[in-house]
Amino acid sequence: MKILLTGGGTGGHFYPLIAVAEELNKISKENRLLRPELFYMSTEPYNEGLLFENNIQFEKVSAGKVRRQSSPLNLILNFIDLFKTGVGVLKALWRIFIIYPDVIFSKGGYASFPALFAARILRIPVVIHESDSIPGKVNAWAGKFARKVAVSYPDAVQYFKKEKTAYTGNPIRKDIKETLRAGSYELFGFTEAIPTLLILGGSQGSKFINEVIMDSLPQMVKKYQVVHQVGKNNISIIEETANVVLLNSSHKDRYKPSAYLNVLNMRMAASIADIIISRAGSTIFEIALWGKPSIIVPIPEPTSHDQRSNAYAYARSGGAIVIEEKNLTSGVLLSEIERILSNPTEKEKMSHSASAFARADSAQLIAQEVISIALEHEI
Repeated sequence: MKILLTGGGTGGHFYPLIAVAEELNKISKENRLLRPELFYMSTEPYNEGLLFENNIQFEKVSAGKVRRQSSPLNLILNFIDLFKTGVGVLKALWRIFIIYPDVIFSKGGYASFPALFAARILRIPVVIHESDSIPGKVNAWAGKFARKVAVSYPDAVQYFKKEKTAYTGNPIRKDIKETLRAGSYELFGFTEAIPTLLILGGSQGSKFINEVIMDSLPQMVKKYQVVHQVGKNNISIIEETANVVLLNSSHKDRYKPSAYLNVLNMRMAASIADIIISRAGSTIFEIALWGKPSIIVPIPEPTSHDQRSNAYAYARSGGAIVIEEKNLTSGVLLSEIERILSNPTEKEKMSHSASAFARADSAQLIAQEVISIALEHEI
């Protein structure tokens, strides 16, 4: 049984693919099936360690982006990237013909186009998963010929044929699903008596969110403990700024900035967080699974065409509130944090709503369908 995974070279695409790969291996073992041969086709391996751990062979192809903002430079870059995509399609056709997988599972994104185009030509069954509430261009196109479509948000069902579309939620790796409380307060030097905020600006950090937090910090640490993932490129300036703004504060030990929270530290920080402030990427689904109230600050359009719609789609579940960048100030942020944390009923309601939105079995559901189609194709 050969299964090819494909998707854009970002964490939002890559990690759900790994979650599905984990379940593919698990289901095959539990059902005494031959271990599946897994392949990952994209523009870059993203995390070679995780590919190795899950016995996934990387297949490199080239692919070009389509830049939405109109400018002379983007027109030139889009033209150049057409050739990149063309070369990628030719390579994908050749490699997929050689491999001839029984099924292709795609997370979408520009890097998945060569593999999906090849699948269309070679008549290989395709299963796609759409992470956003409004589908991207590649998945909108692939959804027309895909055998099955899985979506993360109920709002996305309307964009595909209902008879082949299922709301599964977003696949999450097994190592990040559960929080870890033992030793968490000691790790950060915190106490259970004071509420804790966890601030996530995405893997690269958010300059805008970081600046608002720095403005809020003197007031914030008077009432809260703060774990702040600031991004690898921002840690030096944040530490310097925090030292200045908290110079005369007796609570400077309540602020813990970090360039990046690894899986263990993220699980421990999430376990003690009373509320999470985050961008509207795939972290939304982890926050929901953890059952934590959240304040979501989406990247504004046109920089991101999906975060705003994702944020409001999640907020409609009741697990979060949305503050757009244009409205995010120190005063607004502190006011919303206080409103939620000072009202135990509201906080509990948001926690329950977040948990209700989460789908812990997402990766398993998708993997079962992928294996079912693969076995059918083998016969």
